[in-house]
Amino acid sequence: MSNSDCVKAIYTVELDGLNPEPAEVNSAQANVTLVAAPKPAGIGIWRTVRDYILWSHERGTIQYDVMVTLILLFVFLSPYWINFKDKPVEHNPRHAGAVVLPDGQGGLIYEIEASAVSGKDDAARQSALLQIIEPISGEVSITKVETVQDGKGRVQRYRVWAAKE
Repeated sequence: MSNSDCVKAIYTVELDGLNPEPAEVNSAQANVTLVAAPKPAGIGIWRTVRDYILWSHERGTIQYDVMVTLILLFVFLSPYWINFKDKPVEHNPRHAGAVVLPDGQGGLIYEIEASAVSGKDDAARQSALLQIIEPISGEVSITKVETVQDGKGRVQRYRVWAAKE
């Protein structure tokens, strides 16, 4: 019997006769009755909660299985009920031939096909280039633009240096 079980033992001894003698003591009957002491209301619930929080159950027990099941349910079902705001931003990138190359100084160079860029003046061309580059790398500012021409002088692609804002 442990102290944490809150159980009192009441021992009663019944002896034969009023004047017991050593011979009659051998015929004594001992009745042991265990009486549960009243527990405070709710102590069992808090003990269970404490055991779950402190993870004090052994593997293979039903309590352990319940804890693992609750954790797995949270991991797999919480995205349906909790908005973690971790979904990607929807972009409708233009399907243009864009090649991204490192510039050797930690930046990037974008080579974009001329057929994907519309616009006759520089401002319209830069706006069209930004619309192609920003879905790839986020908000950037164009620092330099070069045209790459074929042997006949026609513009084949644009080489664009861009910096993050």
